[in-house]
Amino acid sequence: MKILVTGAAGFIGSHTSLLLLARGDTVVGLDNLNDYYDVQLKLDRLARLTPHENFRFVKLDVADREGMEKLFAEEKFDKVIHLAAQAGVRYSLVNPHAYIESNISGFMNILEGCRHNKVQHLVYASSSSVYGGNTKMPFAECDSVDHPVSMYAATKKANELMAHTYSHLFGLPTTGLRFFTVYGPWGRPDMALFLFTKAILEGRPIDVFNHGKMKRDFTYVDDIVQGVIKTLDHTAEPDATYNADAPNPSTSNAPFRVFNIGNNNPVELMSFIEAIENAVGKKAEKNFMPLQDGDVPATYANTDALNAWTGFVPATPVPVGIGRFVEWYRSYYKV
Repeated sequence: MKILVTGAAGFIGSHTSLLLLARGDTVVGLDNLNDYYDVQLKLDRLARLTPHENFRFVKLDVADREGMEKLFAEEKFDKVIHLAAQAGVRYSLVNPHAYIESNISGFMNILEGCRHNKVQHLVYASSSSVYGGNTKMPFAECDSVDHPVSMYAATKKANELMAHTYSHLFGLPTTGLRFFTVYGPWGRPDMALFLFTKAILEGRPIDVFNHGKMKRDFTYVDDIVQGVIKTLDHTAEPDATYNADAPNPSTSNAPFRVFNIGNNNPVELMSFIEAIENAVGKKAEKNFMPLQDGDVPATYANTDALNAWTGFVPATPVPVGIGRFVEWYRSYYKV
């Protein structure tokens, strides 16, 4: 198949593109290479993809309406994996307009491209952040997600609503994946694992929010990518059991699905830090701080629905995944 992967120079996008290429698909990788974090890291991720004869890179912003229309019309993609977005909960407090441009306008352009060019299936990145202030654990797709606590979360919830509209009006099969704290080699520098590892190796203290009373459903990137591609291969269909009198928000009588994709095993932040210390071989000096605005104390994914739909089962224990990240970090930064 010919597949468009947006955010192909990103963390999840580059890993996803590699696996698609390895199985023989043709991949057009799109990215705007913005400077939200180190552009060189993005270029080095791309350098792992460009030697493949079935890969082509397009530098383009998903918010560029004319550029996106032209790309879809010329390429005639079979399927689309949309991972490009303005990421980061905390940054959304500082620069909310970036999230509207990329995550709302950009997603609109993706939907329109898919609609007008007969794309067979759109798989897109939602986020565990849509669960907002929910306290019932684990988070399930049938739970209410009407109380976001950051603009980032609000844009991801909006993406799900927009996707359903296109599934309903135009029969476009769409599947949203609510990612839960993805980590691993080639990860983002603004994520906790990267920040903690860098600080510990440099002998600087780490900031531990909510005084360490945090839980995250840390999910290793290889597991995530397997789930993304399994989902791509299981095209969304109308739910024959859907009941409009008691609607399940994760399915529909249109070809629309939303799934959690996580490790189904939340880890205490202090245990996560201990695993990093063990992998690095050095103790961290810790600054204990209050919970940040827009952040939540815990995430925990119920992944039963995705398992039933695709057979997705995460397989990487957190200490193993952290060890692989630290090994990559030392090699990449020559530490």
